[in-house]
Amino acid sequence: MTPNIRIQDIADILIMTFLLYQLYSWFRGTRAIQVLLGLGIVTLIFFATRFLDLYMTSWVLQELGTVLIVLIIVVFQTEIRQTLYRFSLLRHMLDTRQETQHGQFQDIAETLFRMAKNRTGALIVFQGNESLNDLLTNGVVINSEISPQMLESIFYDGAPFHDGAALINNGRIEKAACHLPLSVSPDVPQHLGTRHRAALGLSERSDAVVVTISEERGDISLMSGGTIRRMDTPSELIKALDDLLRGETERPRITLRHRLFSNLLPKASLLLGVCIFWVLITTRQGQITTVTAPVRLHTVPDNVVLIRTEPEEVTVQIKAMSSLTPPPSKLDLTAEIDASKISAGATTIRVNHDDIVAPSGMRITSVSPSSIRVSAEQKLRRSVPIKVALKGKLPTGASSINITSEPSSVEIEGPASQVSQILSVATESVDAARLEKGRDYLMHLRLPDKQVSILREAPVTIRFSPRNKRGR
Repeated sequence: MTPNIRIQDIADILIMTFLLYQLYSWFRGTRAIQVLLGLGIVTLIFFATRFLDLYMTSWVLQELGTVLIVLIIVVFQTEIRQTLYRFSLLRHMLDTRQETQHGQFQDIAETLFRMAKNRTGALIVFQGNESLNDLLTNGVVINSEISPQMLESIFYDGAPFHDGAALINNGRIEKAACHLPLSVSPDVPQHLGTRHRAALGLSERSDAVVVTISEERGDISLMSGGTIRRMDTPSELIKALDDLLRGETERPRITLRHRLFSNLLPKASLLLGVCIFWVLITTRQGQITTVTAPVRLHTVPDNVVLIRTEPEEVTVQIKAMSSLTPPPSKLDLTAEIDASKISAGATTIRVNHDDIVAPSGMRITSVSPSSIRVSAEQKLRRSVPIKVALKGKLPTGASSINITSEPSSVEIEGPASQVSQILSVATESVDAARLEKGRDYLMHLRLPDKQVSILREAPVTIRFSPRNKRGR
């Protein structure tokens, strides 16, 4: 039966659709989007197999899921870090990057076109709002003002920084000789070299804008968001940089209508997928399962000993909120009950729903019985002598041998009614026929009762020595 749709369910669907669309927007055009789509299809197949009770297929997919998650984290760790950074609501508050000095774009553009005319290759990164610390490697900090002479000296053929990228941030040349991640997109034109692939790779993983100059062709290209555009004039480059790097306060305001109805196809597809996913999860919502849970008492006072708990387990009815919940055979419930207020005698303790921790997606509806009866006695500790237990007869002539134990007594602890009746604690049986004069034996003590404990873990020493004649 289809569950009733609540306001919370609609909010649940919309929130998940929004999050998935953000992931799609961030990873679009990268190799990670193909993996995400594949994982989405595998996830749908997994829930479909669980719904149809295809046990083997669902078990295989469930076991492979853990391995795939680890592989994805290892392979796409850079993309994951960038996504988490983009998702952070505090990144604008914590970002100390100042507004880009747009008046310098003209000097930069004129210098780059002059370098392109001389066939001087260059790779310049303009940092956006996102940090590039995890994407740029091997950079040399120079923290210099932007000037035509500095740009030309950095990329002069034969200069130490010629083959790397220069990073412009906060209106200054922050680093030089930086290495960028290469693009792995199969759509990159074959005539583009390593410099252009590096520029595309960085633009695919961040909001940075990258400008390249080709040594072979002398043309200038601008990369942003994983796309490449050729710049033909300095004014065109200035306008592109100004549009892409302007402060957020200067960006045109996007209306709510445009946000809702732009890119309708991916949004509708994701909404449909989330709805199907929600139906698969909530199909078995409301199913009642009955399981037994053993009773476990904790925080028992030190001055009492538990004698009996009636009953020793309770019957729990648990309600599944989705099909993601484990089957009854895999439920491992325990009633953890606070016994800090019990005293000697009989005590009735109520069993609350909070005493049993239900798995995620399940809710406890009833517990039977609703209370348990606990019997306890006052705890008693006292010292009793140790008795050596002999099996068989002593050898001939051994009647004058003294059999003693070291120590000669031991402390026991337990219910007062039982401890008070124990006169001694016996050792394990010793074969009397094999006793040798002057030899010591290590023997363990026997528990006099299952509820009485011996406050000694080490074995005792059994010693055979000649009897003192005066002691006759």
